[in-house]
Amino acid sequence: MTTVHDWRKSPYSGSGDGNACLEIALGDSHTAVRDSKAPARAVLTFPTPAFGAFLAALKDPARE
Repeated sequence: MTTVHDWRKSPYSGSGDGNACLEIALGDSHTAVRDSKAPARAVLTFPTPAFGAFLAALKDPARE
């Protein structure tokens, strides 16, 4: 994966400094995920299609 520069955090990430969530960054072929409370620590990367499928599964109302 190439270097990622644009980390994004959900506007629903919590009160205060808003660091109670994950951040994501989109690369050319991978999506990177890191802990917003410890951004210098490990970053997980996933192929973008797999990450998209994961998000779709989370949003699927049939899961409930």
